[in-house]
Amino acid sequence: MNKLASLKVKIFADGADLKGIVALAQDPLVKGFTTNPSLMKKDGVTDYETFARTLLQAVPNKPISFEIFADDAKEMELQAREIASWGSNVYVKIPVTNTKGISTAPLISKLSREGIALNVTAILTIEQVKEVTDALAVETPAVVSVFAGRIADTGVNPEPLMAECVRIMKAKPKAELLWASSRELLNIFQANDLGCHIITVTHDMLKKLSLIGKDLNEYSLETVLMFYKDAMAAGFTINTATEVAV
Repeated sequence: MNKLASLKVKIFADGADLKGIVALAQDPLVKGFTTNPSLMKKDGVTDYETFARTLLQAVPNKPISFEIFADDAKEMELQAREIASWGSNVYVKIPVTNTKGISTAPLISKLSREGIALNVTAILTIEQVKEVTDALAVETPAVVSVFAGRIADTGVNPEPLMAECVRIMKAKPKAELLWASSRELLNIFQANDLGCHIITVTHDMLKKLSLIGKDLNEYSLETVLMFYKDAMAAGFTINTATEVAV
């Protein structure tokens, strides 16, 4: 775990499993939490506000991001203000555009200048990062979530883009760059080396942290043993009675 101890990037757990979040809150490696409506739906959440307030009671001392889901500017603002009132450790997640592709920069600017901590999400381009960074208030904490994993899904290496984001965001020292939608534990070290402030990691991925630094020869043998045991447990057979021609 020494490699993890030396990390500068903060690991935030990404998910909506209440029991899992409460357990992870006790792990000093996990510095905060993020969720979104899709994750909540997947984990069976039916009452958004009750879930959020229950979570905040259980985890009052680490940052937690909750996302608005309105689509017009007025309702977005109302939801953002309400969510921000739920706790001092709350970051309000605002998508970089609405569903029509209209930028939310004016709302981001308004709320940030009023001291509301935001997590601007669903960002995938340098242009979006520039626009959001310009909109943020210098004095207000914020998170800028760039979906590096989704960028990689399109066949594009996200590392050069994330490095440029780090450079752009130096103009707002209280804004933190978040490597979002990570796909593998390697992303933690990539994000760290590039100077990202935060990376989100799913609960399932966090279960693999014990693999970091594992001896690869040992891991190879364990893999061979797994294949062998599974074949035996399944009762697989191959007829080897036929002689091989020489």
